[in-house]
Amino acid sequence: MNIFVFDIETVPDVDSGRKIHELGDLSDADTAEAMFHLNRQKVGHEFLPHYLHKVVAISVVFRYRDTVKVWSLGDETSSEKDIVTRFFDGIDKYSPTLVSWNGGGFDLPVLHYRALKHGVSAPQYWDTGELDGGFKWNNYLSRYHARHTDLMDLLAMYTGRANAPLDHIATMLGFPGKMGMSGSKVWETFQNNDIKSIRDYCESDVLNTYLVYLKFELMRGRLTQLEFEKECDLLKEQLQRSGQSHLEEFLQYWNQASDE
Repeated sequence: MNIFVFDIETVPDVDSGRKIHELGDLSDADTAEAMFHLNRQKVGHEFLPHYLHKVVAISVVFRYRDTVKVWSLGDETSSEKDIVTRFFDGIDKYSPTLVSWNGGGFDLPVLHYRALKHGVSAPQYWDTGELDGGFKWNNYLSRYHARHTDLMDLLAMYTGRANAPLDHIATMLGFPGKMGMSGSKVWETFQNNDIKSIRDYCESDVLNTYLVYLKFELMRGRLTQLEFEKECDLLKEQLQRSGQSHLEEFLQYWNQASDE
């Protein structure tokens, strides 16, 4: 297996918002509030367009050879350019299968705009057959190719009418789902300079996504029941050895959910 499951967390790109909306020298907090207000007036909700999201965390589960690892790219002081570069460099190096929950609808478009902003080169990711002929028929950009598997989109048969929240599906399947924090709290947490909590939250989301993916692989016959259980055991061993309280808490929630 060569699987790269990912999830991102974002905050308002107040620098761009300040310029686009001509907000002068407003503080970051006031600029974000103005952006939310303008968006509510325009489309009826606060959720900003993709190009006005700044990436503050990218968490991944990487299943490679006989190992599985979960972590957040860079560290708590890394710039947005650094973590976006690390994401695309990993794709260029390993050519993995990308797995996400709504990655085609949100995460990847945001990453496209941020890579464009920072001048991040990603030839492998953008290839549609010019560099590698095999990418003509299976690349990261096509909605219907497996090189990027957007689980939410695929399970909903590519129709928004059947979309589902990750935490609901994870909980339904006996996995932890949400653990305390939610995406709506990321901006507040960022303003409090608590990047660690954002990264920890993002890692719990990407773990849920990976576990849902394993169930998906079981459902479509790519894993047997025994192989599925071995994959779960491998991840549990990694979480237990991590020495990180949020990963150990995830394992505890997982074990409890499995017993119910």
